[in-house]
Amino acid sequence: MNRHLISAGDLAKDDALLILDTAEELARVSERSIKKLPTLRGRTVVNLFFEDSTRTRISFEAAAKRLSADVINFSAKGSSVSKGESLKDTALTLEAMGADAVVIRHSASGAPHRLANWVHGSVVNAGDGTHEHPTQALLDAFSMRRRLGGLEGRKVTIVGDVLHSRVARSNVLLLHTLGAEVTLVAPPTLVPVSVGTWPCEVSYDLDAVLPKSDVVMMLRVQKERMNAAYFPSEREYSRRYGLDRDRFARMPDDAIVMHPGPMNRGMEIAAEVADSARSTIVEQVANGVTIRMAVLYLLLGGETT
Repeated sequence: MNRHLISAGDLAKDDALLILDTAEELARVSERSIKKLPTLRGRTVVNLFFEDSTRTRISFEAAAKRLSADVINFSAKGSSVSKGESLKDTALTLEAMGADAVVIRHSASGAPHRLANWVHGSVVNAGDGTHEHPTQALLDAFSMRRRLGGLEGRKVTIVGDVLHSRVARSNVLLLHTLGAEVTLVAPPTLVPVSVGTWPCEVSYDLDAVLPKSDVVMMLRVQKERMNAAYFPSEREYSRRYGLDRDRFARMPDDAIVMHPGPMNRGMEIAAEVADSARSTIVEQVANGVTIRMAVLYLLLGGETT
C-alpha cells in the first residue's frame, strides 16, 4: 500500500482487497468483550477537521483508540485556523508534535494532497470538498461484500446529488477497481461535467435502472451546497428520484439499499425503506469503524505490500 490514502483511485485491486480482508479480521475483534488491540500503542493519530462531521470523526477516533493509538482531535473552530493560520502552518505544528497519521477533512478539494507534501506521517483523506471520501467508499464496498458475497459483476446504482458528492466519485473509482458495474442516476443539473471520464454509466431514469440493480445507494441532497436552482422543488425531486415504497418494490428481492448518511428522510429515501431489513444504513456506520481500523493498521502498524 501507499503511505497515504488520498484517493480511492490510488488503490490497486490488491490494495483494496487487502483493506477489506483486514477489516474482516478486525471485525471479529469488535465482537469480543474487550475490543482493544495493542497494535498502534505509542503512535499518534491527529483528527484534523476543518468541516463539521459527526460520523466520520467519531469513527476515526474510535478506530484509532481500539488500536491503542493516542488520538488528538483538532477542530478548526476556536483554533489558530479561525485566526487565519494557513494549512501549511497547521501542518508544521502537527509535524512538531510528532503526528504519525493525520486524518483530514477540508472544504477545499485537494487539501489532503497538499498536506501530504508537508508532513512525514501518513495522510488519510476524510473528505475534501466535492472531490473524494475514500474510506466511505471502502466501508460501502465492505458492507456490500458482507451482504452479497462478492462485488465482481454486481450492478450498483448510485442515485441523487452526484455533482456535490465526494462519496459518489470515490465509490465509482473503487467499485470499478473491484469489478462492479456502476450506474449514476441524477437530474442532468446534478451530474458533473467531467462524468464522461468516470468508469461508469449515466442514466436519468431511475425506474428503468432499479429492476437490474443489486445495490441502490441513495445520496443526500446537499442543500448547504446548493447555491442555484438545480431542480424545481423538493417534491418534484422526490417524485422523480426518491426511493419510495413503490420503487423499492420494483427492486430485485435480494437487492440492498444503502445511504452514506445523514439522510433527508422523505426526500431522497422513504423512512420505511431506510428502516427495512434490506437496508444496510446502520451496518455502514458500524463497518466504518472496522474499515478505518484496517486503514490505520495497514498504514501505521501492519504488514505493507
